[in-house]
Amino acid sequence: AKLKSSLNRLYIFLLKNKVASLKAFKCPLSIKSKVLKQRLEYLKDHFTYNLYCNVCRSLFEKDKLLFSFLLCCNLLLEAFIKNPEDFKLIYDSKEPYSIALPAPWGEKLTDLQKMIIFRCLRPDKMVPAVTEFVTRNLGKKFVQPPAFDLTKSFLHSNSTIPLVFVLSPGADPMASKIHRTLLHFMFQSISLGQGQGPIAAEMISTAMQNGSWVCLQNCHLAVSWMSNLEKICEDFSLTTCHQDFRLWLTSYPSPKLPVGILQNGVKITNERPTGLRLNLLQSYLTDPKLLFGLCFFHGLVQERKKFGPLGWNIPYGFNDSDLHISMRQLQQFVNEYDQVPFKAITYLTGECNYGGRVTDDWDRRLLMTTLADFYCEDIIKTFLTQCNDFFVCQNLPISQQPEVFGLHENADISKDLQQTKLLFDSLLLTQGGGAKGRVRSGDDNTLYDIANNILTQVRNNTICVSLQNLLKAIKGLVEMDSELEAVAGNLLVGKVPDKWAKFSYPSLKPLNSYITDLLARFKFLQVWYENGQPKVFWLSGFFFPQAFLTGVVQNFARNQKIPIDLLTLDFESETPPKYGVYINGLFLDGARWDKERYAFLFFLCKTVEKKNIIQTDSLYVCPLYKTSERKGTLSTTGHSTNFVIAMMLSTKKRPQHWIKRGVAMLLQLDD
Repeated sequence: AKLKSSLNRLYIFLLKNKVASLKAFKCPLSIKSKVLKQRLEYLKDHFTYNLYCNVCRSLFEKDKLLFSFLLCCNLLLEAFIKNPEDFKLIYDSKEPYSIALPAPWGEKLTDLQKMIIFRCLRPDKMVPAVTEFVTRNLGKKFVQPPAFDLTKSFLHSNSTIPLVFVLSPGADPMASKIHRTLLHFMFQSISLGQGQGPIAAEMISTAMQNGSWVCLQNCHLAVSWMSNLEKICEDFSLTTCHQDFRLWLTSYPSPKLPVGILQNGVKITNERPTGLRLNLLQSYLTDPKLLFGLCFFHGLVQERKKFGPLGWNIPYGFNDSDLHISMRQLQQFVNEYDQVPFKAITYLTGECNYGGRVTDDWDRRLLMTTLADFYCEDIIKTFLTQCNDFFVCQNLPISQQPEVFGLHENADISKDLQQTKLLFDSLLLTQGGGAKGRVRSGDDNTLYDIANNILTQVRNNTICVSLQNLLKAIKGLVEMDSELEAVAGNLLVGKVPDKWAKFSYPSLKPLNSYITDLLARFKFLQVWYENGQPKVFWLSGFFFPQAFLTGVVQNFARNQKIPIDLLTLDFESETPPKYGVYINGLFLDGARWDKERYAFLFFLCKTVEKKNIIQTDSLYVCPLYKTSERKGTLSTTGHSTNFVIAMMLSTKKRPQHWIKRGVAMLLQLDD
């Protein structure tokens, strides 16, 4: 093998010649030892150093340190490749950050460098690893944020400094203890919206004189009036404002909020409690008469959101108002009827109160399936103590396993990966480059190589034109405008530029994987064009797979002379019928395929009459999505634009089991 360098064409060494010369060279022996392992280490160090000395004679002074660095990195890499079992314990552990790295990594690396290794081996555990890193360097108190304390926030304000509540989904400060605190004072509130600006201004003017408090709710809904509010706040002074006057503002995060108010105001966040235990405790402390099952359901639907698409296709802001109205309705129906009308309360709670927020049909199916576990005869038969103890709630673990929510334990991995991605995307934002990257001086060569590499593989209009313009901008032939800078920024961080994504099929893949996938799609269509219709169709390779599936139904309808509205698609993986097509390229998310029961992994897509489709407990209606994100724009059919079709999958377990696990089929993965 040759050790080459682009630094200087003279740096070309034939490694075996160097080794032979070192063997022939009679040099003093290395340190001896009777212990074989120690002796081998001495020999390795001795040989490595002699190799270094031999090569250094041929290098310029400026390149000797570089050679030492490359030699060190290659030796460490070789140690990792030859002894992967040393790292397997870390890879398999549930707490990898608590396990010491094997030698020499453990002794020679700093804590920050070790985190980089963990980032490569276990990216799903980076959030607890960062927590451990901060704890070790700053102390445990820096990873235990102080509890919400309205009094302390109030003490940091005065009549000229507004208090800004930053809202979050599922938390409403005006319906909580904050509202009860404010009621002890002269207090007025108004929800901002169209035409409410002048009324709010008058309320503030009056309160400044008499020392009362004013709360302007939902400032993010009155963006056009925010400049007026900023001017009002700028005129606040100790001479014009009564010392007891306070201005309270509530708003969701918005880029339109005035910078002056955000800089001068006391910002307060009040998020909903995280974890099933805290959710249940808050519900019972709010109203001790809440039914345990309803509270448990409320906690489940809120906590599933942290599992991403496996939890809900779209994250919904279920809050305490949904729980309270459901509780009042439940109490009313239980008191008025001898037998609990499960059908009525299920409809009101599931379809109206909570379901009113749900816009995705598959999320609605999950919501109703989960609610059915709590609105049933079995929960009435369960004995609950009448005393004022919360023994069950208080003794729940702080963090729950995914099985509590009906998910598989591997759902934790997906959740942890999402948290890691969010953490590092936010870290990029703090560096000024942002998640899309920022072009800095010195990036031209890197951009030039990336653009040229893609151009040698892809010659399509949008990609080709944007890359050619980018190369011209790098050379100084055209101006680097904001559009080209956005393309360059995305290329630098390995993301598909927004300009390409606008005209592309949906994809969450990084740049390199996206180009590979795009080329595979070209090849699939090219082979079809050159060799005729394939025996197996790669469904993932279509830009709009729904059109292909519709074409299958149309062909069958023409051949059999049956109206197309009487037909639908069925999917099998066993015996092929006379009419149908084989498809592949599907991935199962949230479950695994039974390879023993089904020997091959091609689905047979066949056309049948709708009246022949019978749903049983042995069939799971599985949604098929284009990407793992699952959500998309809501189409006129009521489904997400990410949704392709519903497939019937055979199952040994009840369909409800897979519904709660969030099982779906995907046309492509994210890597």
